[in-house]
Amino acid sequence: MARKKAKEKKAENNIQRPPAEILYAEELKRLAEEDGDSPRPPGWKLTPRSVLDFVLGNEKRELTAKFVGRRSFVECCIVAVASERGLMLIGEPGTAKSYLSELIAAAVSGDSTLTVQGSAGTTEDQIRYSWNYAQLLAEGPTPAALVEGPLHRGMREGKVVRFEELTRCPIEVQDTLLSVLSDRVLLVPELEGEGRTVFSREGFNVIATSNTRDKGVNEMSAALKRRFIFETVHPI
Repeated sequence: MARKKAKEKKAENNIQRPPAEILYAEELKRLAEEDGDSPRPPGWKLTPRSVLDFVLGNEKRELTAKFVGRRSFVECCIVAVASERGLMLIGEPGTAKSYLSELIAAAVSGDSTLTVQGSAGTTEDQIRYSWNYAQLLAEGPTPAALVEGPLHRGMREGKVVRFEELTRCPIEVQDTLLSVLSDRVLLVPELEGEGRTVFSREGFNVIATSNTRDKGVNEMSAALKRRFIFETVHPI
């Protein structure tokens, strides 16, 4: 048993860039134990207070500081994730927008890896779902042939989905989020019966980022903007 744990620890150490939930696993576990049955938003692993302490650090609770920023700003971000709208982090390049979204996702959901990297080549399939085409040809459209994208899985499991550089995507791809953020429903029209409609579970939300230097930040549709709470990450 001890040998198995040593091998697992070694495997973790070989990861070039561990996600926050692995890098700070001990802190997250301790915070969850300390929170116990304390009230928290539905689907959250930790209380908002513990999420805040995890991000900014707390000497009394022996938590390391991971993000440098105003406490009131981080509080607003955490409240936004608990709301009915998504959180949009905007700011200059290099202001740790992505890292902040990773820390919040790790603390809220215990998983920061449901990530979409936005670009001019990002497609709806990469965001929502795609298909195992060998199974699709053999069996037709079935739940077994469906390959979940980050959005599909985040809704089904009730986790935070991170959308990096949202405004670098074409507008029609951005608008994939419209019905998801308003009705909290994702339709898979190819399926019939079970799996056709995916209803988001408690804990699901979207944290998006955008650089203010990208022209695309001004090209979001008004409808999509209304579905986000905007917070600016200022440089230090």
